[in-house]
Amino acid sequence: MTATSTPGERARALYAVLKNKDLIPEGYIEQLTQLMEHGWSPDNGARIVAKAWVDPAFRELLLKDGTAACAQFGFTGPQGEYIVALEDTPTLKNVIVCSLCSCTNWPVLGLPPEWYKGFEFRARLVREGRTVLRELGTELPEDVVIKVWDTSAESRYLVLPQRPAGSEHMSEEQLRQLVTKDVLIGVALPRVG
Repeated sequence: MTATSTPGERARALYAVLKNKDLIPEGYIEQLTQLMEHGWSPDNGARIVAKAWVDPAFRELLLKDGTAACAQFGFTGPQGEYIVALEDTPTLKNVIVCSLCSCTNWPVLGLPPEWYKGFEFRARLVREGRTVLRELGTELPEDVVIKVWDTSAESRYLVLPQRPAGSEHMSEEQLRQLVTKDVLIGVALPRVG
């Protein structure tokens, strides 16, 4: 291996060494790849939010014990421990970040988007949240407080946004379509139409 080898070449070399020493169980990489590509998805978070919008008992559980609420749907596992739902209100907008790296609630939000991992986003969101949200297309009234929550090993967050006006007639399935990864992170608002 040379100093000019690519990350992919280094990863394949590490895999070969670990595999030769029988340190990787058969099918482990394939199973993890399948989980990352298909199991962890913001569609899961959309299901959670839509259910909370239409089911007051589920909403109460989600806000009391996010881990248990998400487990009802099978959304558990790595990075899905210690889930905390942050409820937006007319005067409070929650936003999540991992200021140290790019941790997030993988089972419910999916893998983090590239911009979420960027040092500039992570540093600026903590210092100037309103400006960063505006740059991302989310303009909030001045009387709305923006609270930034830093993901840690003890807490994995998802934002429970306010149900948007005009969605009263929508089914749970239709409501899911309003919830994106950006909404779950808190940098966007769900919108009807």
